[in-house]
Amino acid sequence: MHPPIRLTVAFLSAALAVPVAGQKSPSVYQAGIALSPNQQLAHDIYKELIEINSGMKTGNVTLAANAVAKRFRDAGIPDSDLFVAGPAPEKFNVVARIHGRGKSGRKPLLLLAHLDVVEALKADWSADLDPFVFTERDGYYYGRGTSDDKAMASIFVANAIRMVREHYVPDRDIIIALTADEEGGGNNGVDWLIKTHPQLVDAAIVINEGGGGTLRSGKPLFNSVQATEKVTTNITLRATNRGGHSSVPRADNAIVALSDALSKVGRYQFPVRFNDVTRSFFAKTADVEEPAMGRAMKALVANPNDATALATVAADPRYNSMLRTTCVPTMLVGGHATNALPQLAEATVNCRIFPSDTPEVIRASLERLVNDTSVKVVMRAGAQPPAPSPLLPELFDAVTQVTREMWGDVPVIPTMSTGATDSRFFRTKGVAAYGVSGLFSDPTVDARAHGRDERMRIQSYYEGQEFLWRLTKALTAPTRGVVP
Repeated sequence: MHPPIRLTVAFLSAALAVPVAGQKSPSVYQAGIALSPNQQLAHDIYKELIEINSGMKTGNVTLAANAVAKRFRDAGIPDSDLFVAGPAPEKFNVVARIHGRGKSGRKPLLLLAHLDVVEALKADWSADLDPFVFTERDGYYYGRGTSDDKAMASIFVANAIRMVREHYVPDRDIIIALTADEEGGGNNGVDWLIKTHPQLVDAAIVINEGGGGTLRSGKPLFNSVQATEKVTTNITLRATNRGGHSSVPRADNAIVALSDALSKVGRYQFPVRFNDVTRSFFAKTADVEEPAMGRAMKALVANPNDATALATVAADPRYNSMLRTTCVPTMLVGGHATNALPQLAEATVNCRIFPSDTPEVIRASLERLVNDTSVKVVMRAGAQPPAPSPLLPELFDAVTQVTREMWGDVPVIPTMSTGATDSRFFRTKGVAAYGVSGLFSDPTVDARAHGRDERMRIQSYYEGQEFLWRLTKALTAPTRGVVP
C-alpha cells in the first residue's frame, strides 16, 4: 500500500479585484501551499461526509444530514432556519435558509445536492482504497461520493458557513437542501420535500448537479450547464410457454423467442431528436471539438437526416446517447430446470427517454419492433419527461462571467444529462433548475461515479468551491434598479 501524497492548495479570495474583460484571473489552485481557512473547512466537511456510509440500501443518510445540521448550528444558523427530517428514520434530509434583505421581492435561490450514494464494497475497489475512507493521492480525492454528489454538498455547506461568518446578506433568500435517496430510492428526498413541505424548497432558480467542466489534455474545453435530462423507464420483455421435457424440443421456445426479441432491440436506433438545449450543445461543442467531429455536428444540426454526419457523431457513445432515446437490455432471467423447456424467459430493458418522447410511445415502438405475439412488452415504470428549463439570461450570464474570470475564454454550453437528477422534480413544477458546478473533469479517465475507485481531481474541487461561491453571490446580488 502506497502512502497518500498530501497535497495542499492556495485560495484566491473573491474579494480581490475582478479581472478586466477577457483577462483570465490568477489560478485559485497551487500545489504546495497551505489551504485557506475556507478551503480547509470544505475539505473537512468533504472528508466527514465521504466517511459516512450513506449507501442507498445499506447506509444511513440521516447520519450525514445530522452532521451537516450540526455544522450549520455551530456556525450560528438558528434552529428556526433548519429542517432535519425525512420519509424514514435513515432517510433524513437537511434544509437550511440564509435570509436575504427582504426588499427585492425575488424568490429564493436553492442550492441542491444529495447525500446518499450508490452502494460500494471494499472488495470491488483497488486493494489500497476503501470507498468510505477519504484518501488523497496523486492529485485526486478518492472515496464513494467524491464526485456524486458529496463534492457539491460539502462545497454548499462550507460556502454557506462562510457567508454567515462574513455577515454576507444576499438580496434574496438562499436555501441549501441536502437530500436523501436521489440514487433510486423508493422515497426520494426531493420528491418527499416538494409533496410534504413545499414551502421549504420554494425557489425561483435551482442549482444542482448534472453539469460541470470538461477537460481535454488537462485543459478546460468547455463549462456545461445542464438544462434538461432524460428520464428512466424500465420495460420488461416477457416470453412464456407451456414448457415440457427438454428431450422433446419444439419450435416455440421461450428463451429463443426472447433472444430474437432482444436482438431486434439491441440493433435498433431510435430517431434523432433535438430540442433547444441539445441543438445549442452540438452547435457550440462543434467549435471546440476535433475538426472532423465539429463539421459533422454542425451538419447534423442543420440536417438531422444527414446519414454521413450522423455516423460520425453517433460513433461516440456519449454523443449518441444525447441524440435519441436509448433502450438497452440490462437483466435476464429464464428457465427453471436444466432438463425442462423454459416456461418463462424475461429481460429488463432500461430506456433513457429523450424529453420529447413519452414512456408509452417508447413501449409501443418496442412492441412493433419485436412483432411477436409470444413476447409481451410491459412497461414497469414510466415518468413523463418534463420540459427543459429555459436558457435564462440571468443564469447563463452569471455562469459565463464567472467562467471567464476563472478560466478565460472557455465557452459555456447548455447540455442534456443522459442520466437522471433531482432537477426533474422541480422542472415538472415549472421551476427553472440547472446542473452547474464548475467542477472540471476529463470524461475519458474521471468518469467513475457509481463505479470502482471514484475520485475527484483536487484542483477541480477547490476551483469548483470558488466558482460556486462567486456564482451564488452573482445570483443573489441586487439587480439593477434595486436599492441595497
